[in-house]
Amino acid sequence: MTDLPYYHVDAFADRPFTGNQAAVMPLDAWLDDAVLQAIGEENNFAETAFTIPDATGEADFELRWFTPAVEIRLCGHATLASGHILLQQFPNKDRITFRTRKAGILEVCREGDGYAVALPAIPTDAVDIPEMMAAMGGKPLAMRRNPDHYNVFRYATAEEILALKPDMKALAAFGDDSFTATAPGTDTDVVSRVFVPGAGVDEDSVTGSAHAVLTPYWAAELGRNDFTAYQASARGGYLGCRLEGDRAWLSGKCVTVVKGTFSLG
Repeated sequence: MTDLPYYHVDAFADRPFTGNQAAVMPLDAWLDDAVLQAIGEENNFAETAFTIPDATGEADFELRWFTPAVEIRLCGHATLASGHILLQQFPNKDRITFRTRKAGILEVCREGDGYAVALPAIPTDAVDIPEMMAAMGGKPLAMRRNPDHYNVFRYATAEEILALKPDMKALAAFGDDSFTATAPGTDTDVVSRVFVPGAGVDEDSVTGSAHAVLTPYWAAELGRNDFTAYQASARGGYLGCRLEGDRAWLSGKCVTVVKGTFSLG
């Protein structure tokens, strides 16, 4: 029997049962990829994050993320959750860096009584894909896309965002693309909902990578580099968003709700 450290963290949350759930599992060395994927499926969160110490000297740790179905390119909330756990383990540190396979070097630092995570700011271009717009539903004013599987649909009001009932089967047919609906917010500057059915997550709770896309878009729309955001999922979560050069800084709090061990037979 092999026991692995296990943490269940609510990220972008100031209390339990809000924000986005992530499993964080710090390891000494990588397990076989099939085992990592099986653990992700067993945990059944949007993402399970695995870290190991980085032997290259480029960062403090290596970081990978698995949904219940696939390994993914970038996950913001599980990066924030990983930083939260590791900064608790290293109280003398103010920042933790992560080397990733497809998203470069990421960083989590302490910010007030919470944290901020630096992700690549992901640009988008205007496109017109009627099949995607129809699958999202409602009446989007515009659509934007980044070739790395990120799609953004701009709506006029927060009420339209809340009323959306996307065709998940139709969206999943496009693969593991991310589909973000966004509009001006009510109690925040921006509101959004995010759907990734092709990766096994019909609706995500609070999505860091989507806000890495929304940060440069809304910075241009609002005419300033910082704004507040709310992801209007069933659990819901608040983020601070700030554009600095090619980095999107997302701020929020984390709550550890479970500490334990994961046992492999």
